[in-house]
Amino acid sequence: MNAPLRRTAWAILIGFGILVLATVWIQAVAGPGYRDDPRNPRLVTWRVGRERGAIISADAVVTARSDPNPRDSQTFARVYPTIDRYAHTVGYVSVLFGSRGLERVYEGDLVSHRDSTLSGILNALLGGDPRPRGLRLTIDDELQQAAAEALSGQRGSIFAIDPATGEVLASVSTPGFDPNSLVGPDAAPAGRALEDDPDQPLLHRTINTTYPPGSSFKIITTAAALETGVAGPATEFPDPAELDLPGTTATIHNYDDDVCLDGNTVTLAEAFVRSCNTTFAALGMAVGGDALATTAEAFGFNQEIPYDLPVLASAFPEPLDFAEDPPATAQNALGQRDVRATPIQMALVAAAVANEGNIMVPFAVGDVFTHDGKIESTNEPELWRRALSPASAAVLTDLMEQAVISGTGRNAAVPGIRVAGKTGTAQVTGAAPDVWFVGFAPVDPEPGERQIALAVVLEDGGPAGETASGGSIAAPIAANLFEAYLK
Repeated sequence: MNAPLRRTAWAILIGFGILVLATVWIQAVAGPGYRDDPRNPRLVTWRVGRERGAIISADAVVTARSDPNPRDSQTFARVYPTIDRYAHTVGYVSVLFGSRGLERVYEGDLVSHRDSTLSGILNALLGGDPRPRGLRLTIDDELQQAAAEALSGQRGSIFAIDPATGEVLASVSTPGFDPNSLVGPDAAPAGRALEDDPDQPLLHRTINTTYPPGSSFKIITTAAALETGVAGPATEFPDPAELDLPGTTATIHNYDDDVCLDGNTVTLAEAFVRSCNTTFAALGMAVGGDALATTAEAFGFNQEIPYDLPVLASAFPEPLDFAEDPPATAQNALGQRDVRATPIQMALVAAAVANEGNIMVPFAVGDVFTHDGKIESTNEPELWRRALSPASAAVLTDLMEQAVISGTGRNAAVPGIRVAGKTGTAQVTGAAPDVWFVGFAPVDPEPGERQIALAVVLEDGGPAGETASGGSIAAPIAANLFEAYLK
């Protein structure tokens, strides 16, 4: 074969090779993206044509269902009867906007396999049930409704969990939205309005937004001191009206710009109950950046929380970034500067203290059930991590209970129920403070008695704006939820 023919043959061979590789790429790699693209008309038909299973709350309230189309018995319309109450957690399935939330994560269980696709045919041949499965959530609808009403559409979030099992009892992000408005053929204007809304109603604040936790982070700073032996409840600290930060002209003040106790000395227990910044800034520098970072990560900071839905990691800076910077250490110990936390993370902090230092894997889906109502699979409690020792958890429990009895968390108190908690008022540059309450109840429950741990956060001070504090705004909301769930 002469040279020109060889070159032509090689060119043809290379061309066929490129075509084969391109075909494999499109089918195996890029194919799922094309298939799942909301603009794909076959996807529209697939979504509209299939029945989906119901999603119900722990107390059997239907949060999502499929209704037959009266004009075409082969198609179904997805309906969300609870409107915005579960919008962020349950999510939606939309022709124009795709799927979100549990509707997306559990799509394999929720969709019907009664179709002419290869998987549907194989399922039928093998005797499988083609009907869709349903989901039973762990969320208590009465508590969910109370949480939504407590936030009253303000920008904020509430996340509540059973400390012993990890079952999610409530998860509310506000402002919410009506998922029904995104489902029908006229969804485009509603979707654009939600995307353009400056209050970001589509944002799942519970798991996808981080805030400076402020003084609620003092739980972790105290845990670091207890675990390292640097300080205990009776350890005394100087009690100045302001603390000079080494190597700078900056100072740290208490919330009311006054001394914590009497201006002489104050114990760690008294400083925790009164939430004294000067004491905790000094404590943070005594504990050191390494121990603070280690303890924060033990509670789940900088880690991926194993939840039903993807969670944005809460952040505590690496020790190398600030360990040799005492002022930075002091500010981070107060839950300010570089510290950021999601509401689910801070609820897990409270749950760890309530559960003798153990953090269970949080889950919102309790059971998957068949079309006939038979339980097919159940999520079981599972330990995620040990945040602190039982002894340290017991000390923190006592401190947090005292903070509610006589300290900054007094407004979280509920007659007849022992409540433990910590407030937080996080300064935000150029805005009103974000306000927190983190806690649990009852303290030391009887066998068989249910318990709840929660985190409440409102952006920009909620209704009080710049004058807000965690004790005045977030704590009363927590009290209402404790009472609603436990009484």
